[in-house]
Amino acid sequence: MTRPDQINDMATLRAHIDALDERLIGLLAERHALIDRAAQIKSGIGWPARIDARVEEVVANTRKHAAAAGLDPDLIEHIWRRLIEAAIAQEDRHLNGDRE
Repeated sequence: MTRPDQINDMATLRAHIDALDERLIGLLAERHALIDRAAQIKSGIGWPARIDARVEEVVANTRKHAAAAGLDPDLIEHIWRRLIEAAIAQEDRHLNGDRE
């Protein structure tokens, strides 16, 4: 893997960012599939889409991992709360029989 300090021109830098964005989209697609499965499991055991304790657990984990990676935990929390709300809406659609 090329380190950022080994990249000397904008075209190469942009290509690396674009490739990273593509990998991030793949990871988000994998997370989306896991959320679909969570909705199926929750449906079978009668759990709601939103479980506040789990939301806060996920946020705490992401803040910890962000800080360990040298990222701004507040920014990561903001992004993850948006991601979590989208996941809860996704689960709600499944639990209410309105699949995408």
